[in-house]
Amino acid sequence: PGAFPGLEAEERGQAEAIARNLFEMSHLKVPIIVVIIGEGASGGALGIGIGDRILMLENSWYSVISPESCSSILWRSWDYKEQAAEALQLTAPDLKKQGLIYEILPEPLGGAHRDHVKAAGILKTQLLNELRHLSKIKIDKLIERRIEKFSRMGEYSG
Repeated sequence: PGAFPGLEAEERGQAEAIARNLFEMSHLKVPIIVVIIGEGASGGALGIGIGDRILMLENSWYSVISPESCSSILWRSWDYKEQAAEALQLTAPDLKKQGLIYEILPEPLGGAHRDHVKAAGILKTQLLNELRHLSKIKIDKLIERRIEKFSRMGEYSG
C-alpha cells in the first residue's frame, strides 16, 4: 500500500505531484473536510493532511508509511508489521492525542462495513456539523490555519 517507492515513480514526477497537490489544496477557497474510512498511508496520506478538519472512523489508520513498508525498511521483512504499526502510532486514538486528526467517528457494532446505513448517518451528521462551523470562518483565516497546521505536523516538542 502507498505510493510506489521506486526510481521510475520519481522519474515520472511523483514527489512533485504530491507537493503540487498539497500546495493547491492548501489554497482552495472552500472548507476542506477529510474523512479517513480505512487505511491511509504514504503520499495519499500526505495529500489529505491539509484538510481543515480531519475526521477518522474509529477502526481506521493513517500514517506516512504503511506498517508493511516500515517493517520491510527497518527489518527487511514484513514479519514485523505489527511492531511497526505500534511504533507508528497510527490508530485514531493515537492520532487524536497527537492533534493530527480533529475527531474520531464511532462505528456501528462490528465496524462500518457491517452497517453501511448507520455508518453513513453518523458521517452525515458530523459532516453537516463541521461544515456549519467552518462556513462561519472567513476563507482567508481557514487558509492561514491550514498552512500553519500542516507546517506543524511532525514537530517534536518533547
